[in-house]
Amino acid sequence: MEKTNGEVLYFLLSLLLSIFLFLPISECGRAQAMFIFGDSLIDNGNNNFIPTIAKANYLPYGIDYGFPTGRFCNGLTVTDYGAKLLGLPFPVPYLSLQSKTTEILQGVNYASAAAGILDATGRHYGGRISFNGQIALFEKTVTTQLPFLIPNLIKLSDYLSSSVFVINIGSNDYINNYLLPNLYSSSREYTADAFADLLISNFERQLKSLYMLGARKMLLVGIGPLGCIPSQLYQHNSTDGSCIEIVNNQVSLFNERLVPLLLRLNSTLQGSFFVYENIYDTFVDLVQKPASYGFKEKNQACCGSGKYGGQLSCLPLQVPCAERDGFIFWDSFHPTQAANKIVAERCYGPSATDCLPISGYMLAQL
Repeated sequence: MEKTNGEVLYFLLSLLLSIFLFLPISECGRAQAMFIFGDSLIDNGNNNFIPTIAKANYLPYGIDYGFPTGRFCNGLTVTDYGAKLLGLPFPVPYLSLQSKTTEILQGVNYASAAAGILDATGRHYGGRISFNGQIALFEKTVTTQLPFLIPNLIKLSDYLSSSVFVINIGSNDYINNYLLPNLYSSSREYTADAFADLLISNFERQLKSLYMLGARKMLLVGIGPLGCIPSQLYQHNSTDGSCIEIVNNQVSLFNERLVPLLLRLNSTLQGSFFVYENIYDTFVDLVQKPASYGFKEKNQACCGSGKYGGQLSCLPLQVPCAERDGFIFWDSFHPTQAANKIVAERCYGPSATDCLPISGYMLAQL
């Protein structure tokens, strides 16, 4: 499988690095909070509180966390590990009772399973909070909740500008929209290139909305190689477990457009700093060289039904695999916490290399 984000991507981002390399790293600018937007990859419980079939509040989800929390994983997500690496607590789910307390000063998680950049994405699951909806909830946080805790508007602005904003959205716009022609018309209305353009134009507007609400340090997560997940292997009847190239090629079109968008926003939105997490190449490496990372299974879900565990995702009280740290995929769609830990360390660690032009760790220190 070829890597789509090659030399051109790294060259473009190196231009940003040359500009920002000597920005001072000071303790006073260190992130005080993490605000999270996205889908089931980083939802930590919001969907527990809405009418939807996209839920993970039952065992065996959370089996290695100690109990089910609503995370679509056996344990921790990438942003959980990211928060730990940055010395921050886990942000509370916006729809939980905790979000009505002073705990929101340490950050809030707005992510919702089945959510997408487009409002229509994931509608067959029932309720979900689209990215637009998540931004609307953040606006409520900024305008009605945080002013009670930080009455000084200058201090509130400083607090928001020092915080890290993680945005991981877009996967569902493919697997729960464009790649489901029987349920959605998008693949008939748009070519793959045109659909990527549609997503990016909406995404740009949404990121600018976050900026207008006070976000400055934003970490944008690219879409992973969705053609490698068990559900796609099952749907495309992969005979040997190889990734579905047509799917990976389609999602790569989004990533290819995301990097120029990042460059454009960094140059036009004063005081902003956008970082790109190249999760695509990271996951390709995991799947191509699983043994190098301690994995035994590269395409089989630890908990799922059917070939590759991709026909049905993890069901209530289903018995998962015993050696969960040996699997890349937990269920039909989501990685195990072992894979999440690797991804997080390669972006949020002090010596991380997969977030560009600087690491998530450095972003938090700016």
